[in-house]
Amino acid sequence: MQFFSEKKIYDFMKMRFVAISLSFILFFGSLYLLFERGLQYGIDFSGGTLIQLKYENSAPIAQIREILNKTGQFQNLSVTEFGSKEEITIRFLGSNENLSNDIGEYINTLLKDTGKFELRRVDVVGPKVGDELRNKGLMAIIISLVAILIYIAIRFEWRFAMAAIISEIHDIVIVLGFISLLRIDVNLDTLAAVLTVLGYSLNDTIIIFDRIREGIKTSKENILSPIINESVSATLSRTVLTSGLTLATVVILYFFGGSMIEGFSLALIIGIIIGTLSSIFVASPTLLWFKFSVLDFRNKELEKLKQKQEKERNRALYEKGIV
Repeated sequence: MQFFSEKKIYDFMKMRFVAISLSFILFFGSLYLLFERGLQYGIDFSGGTLIQLKYENSAPIAQIREILNKTGQFQNLSVTEFGSKEEITIRFLGSNENLSNDIGEYINTLLKDTGKFELRRVDVVGPKVGDELRNKGLMAIIISLVAILIYIAIRFEWRFAMAAIISEIHDIVIVLGFISLLRIDVNLDTLAAVLTVLGYSLNDTIIIFDRIREGIKTSKENILSPIINESVSATLSRTVLTSGLTLATVVILYFFGGSMIEGFSLALIIGIIIGTLSSIFVASPTLLWFKFSVLDFRNKELEKLKQKQEKERNRALYEKGIV
């Protein structure tokens, strides 16, 4: 079943100015949030402790928070429900040098009068480890962008590579902006979501670029805009089906996957929507900004074809012993 006809050509380039304007608003709004509000780093990147408890009955969150605050030993304390009223997580950031060596036993002793509960998980990350993970996460994103730049420059052409990188940076900044706006904890799961968005958006972009390249070779048009419209229209049904099904899966994960993967799922939902739209309305129009010439590209491809044919001819002559 196809939602869009491959034969019908939609004028996407006519809408590019509105789309780019909205993208600029989202992009610079996200930059403002990142510089003004920053990111809320989780235990993985800031160092600290996460403790998960499961009560037999509803957890008395107010009482737990009061008891822990009275000790004065927990910095940036957060006590929240975890999927149900019986289960909670206790998070605190910063150094825990003044706390007991066995934080689990210490919490058991402090909260013994709040009801019967089970200690389900204790995660402790030191500040140095958190800094190291944060730096490695940033490095992973930078290496991904450089690898993308090199790959597309080799496979296509440098203008395609620059258009793809601009689109990827656009997607990352906006996703991080929403993460900052919604106060999602930035941890290893969130980093995995951002890297997944990079790959997903790139996949869409490469499919469209591949179709544009083929369109340049086969189309009678000498202007890039109509070729982009033809190429995006031809891949639109595939894009909608793939993105729609992936988005539906991630939405189900968000609502039914539990609190543990809420941040991961939400970041993916935002990233899939932004990445799909940017492949059409950011990556493709950027080729126009770089003054991409259809005629020059065809001449280069023709020259490559002539060189290839010449090599094959020389090889054939060599095999026959003529050369």
